[in-house]
Amino acid sequence: MPRSVTEEQKAAYRRDGFVHIPGIIGKDDAARYAKAALAARDRQKDVPPDPTFTRVMQVWQQDEILRELTLDPVLATAATALAGVPLRLYHDHLLIKEPHNDAPTEFHQDLPFWPHLDSRHSLSAWVALVDVPARRGCMTFIPGSHRTEGLHRQDVRDADNLMRMAPELVWKPRVTVPVRAGDCTFHHSLTAHSASPNLTDDPRIAHVVVYMDAETRYDPRKRPGGEPLAEPADTTTGRPFPDDDFPPLP
Repeated sequence: MPRSVTEEQKAAYRRDGFVHIPGIIGKDDAARYAKAALAARDRQKDVPPDPTFTRVMQVWQQDEILRELTLDPVLATAATALAGVPLRLYHDHLLIKEPHNDAPTEFHQDLPFWPHLDSRHSLSAWVALVDVPARRGCMTFIPGSHRTEGLHRQDVRDADNLMRMAPELVWKPRVTVPVRAGDCTFHHSLTAHSASPNLTDDPRIAHVVVYMDAETRYDPRKRPGGEPLAEPADTTTGRPFPDDDFPPLP
């Protein structure tokens, strides 16, 4: 099992805005976490259905098993090496595409959704807890799109929303990344990415850990209405994110 990313992986991430790291956790651990993820999904109540995916936010604060994965030092070490700056946890969430879900997650960037001020770098670790071939909802990335800055948040259900904002991306190559259980993709918060529908008989289960610059401060102007959001109790502009709820990485 890799304890750190290679120089080649760092170079690929910085060039393309994403990188695939196989086997970042073992298959037995992936199966254990997948079982815990489905249990966490089933415990969730009073959440409006979303045709795109089932989401469970902040599982590290609710489930001891999944907390292990969110705080896994292997993920933290890799994220820090890729970002090149000290990081803290922003949030985690489960993203589960139910069987025979015909709704893709359309191309979007993550950062426009997050209330981050003066962030030098933020990125996500997308850990596959089951095998995710293309038919089960794997990720597709637009290499180099992390250099496209200053866009408003996008609608993940509108196939053309991002492309209307940044029409140059229409002509960029796309890279689809099928993954095995235990694999991880890291992607920069500005990398345009999508996920295909789940056309299989089994759920697609991903555990996503989001990291931000340890010095990031709170920006209430970016609060998306109706969108689940991790934020400090004091939402004053420029407020640091407190260590208890947004722990710095060791």
